[in-house]
Amino acid sequence: MKIAESTQVKLSTKPKLLAAATVSDPRWAAVVARDPKADGKFFYSVKTTGVYCRPSCAARAARPENVKFHLSAADAERAGFRPCKRCKPDQPALAQQQALRVAGWCRLIENAAQAPSLGELAHHAGLSTYHLHRIFKSVTGLTPRAYAAAHRGKRIRAELGRSGTVTAAIYGAGYNSSGRFYEKSTAVLGMTPTNYRAGGANTRIRFALAECSLGSILVAATGRGVCAILMGDDPDALARDLQDRFPRAELIGGDAEFERLVVKVLGFVETPALGLDLPLDVRGTAFQQRVWQALRQIPAGETASYTDIARRIGAPKSVRAVAQACAANALAVAIPCHRVVRNDGRLSGYRWGVERKRALLERETKS
Repeated sequence: MKIAESTQVKLSTKPKLLAAATVSDPRWAAVVARDPKADGKFFYSVKTTGVYCRPSCAARAARPENVKFHLSAADAERAGFRPCKRCKPDQPALAQQQALRVAGWCRLIENAAQAPSLGELAHHAGLSTYHLHRIFKSVTGLTPRAYAAAHRGKRIRAELGRSGTVTAAIYGAGYNSSGRFYEKSTAVLGMTPTNYRAGGANTRIRFALAECSLGSILVAATGRGVCAILMGDDPDALARDLQDRFPRAELIGGDAEFERLVVKVLGFVETPALGLDLPLDVRGTAFQQRVWQALRQIPAGETASYTDIARRIGAPKSVRAVAQACAANALAVAIPCHRVVRNDGRLSGYRWGVERKRALLERETKS
């Protein structure tokens, strides 16, 4: 009897131990929350049903003692489990499928001699214009029209750098008339094409230098908005950096109104909970703008990996290009590239120094 009772105790204790081990695993919280952000990072199987699922599966919650975690779908299948028919974990997640589709639409826009209309894109995709517009913006952060404009801006900047005349550059970038380009040239380049070719000649940029707890900071703005927020240890080096960007622009010291804008930036650096809402003059390639838009969608106090950002913009294989876009960002804190970390959560390189990155993240976490 004593032997039988001892065996009974062991049998009844085992499920409790298994349940405790599952519940203590941080992945269990993602399963309970059906968190779509965890999809692709791991899978879980249920012993009683013989199936495995992605974390976001909407099926009825399993008992924790029956759950086991797997790093990949292949691992789950090697363990003898079959894919759930509801969440289809052996197929790409919906977000990944959409990202791949949007990447194809982006290539269509980039390779077209003239930007296709929303109707043409929708016809090509076999979707309604409303559905395509919604998916495109949710993945890239831009509308198809804005993406096409950003890509054409990249082309015109490249053509202005190598063409003999402004007119040749305009047609080389795909515009079918110079008149149509000049209507939008200031929005695309931030200045006239002639001034752009001349290194920002006849362009006025207000700027101011200040000191904060993270060192020196430079804030600069055109008539369109803030075009640079630079940080460092040497204020003279920051001023030279700005001048190198626009070697022939007219750099003007900020007035009292501009000083108030600088104070707003400083306040955000010191106390991130205040938030930062500024008009920005953001200039970059279509790819860079997709990355920067994704960065602005990371909430304060949270981080994302370079891989996460690549997936969000529909370019999962462009992790290195994402890192390069982060490094090219000239708008510190306004475009929060400090919120991007390695896959394992460790801090990676930061244009203005890893210690500043750590300090900014700590302040946002405490806010």
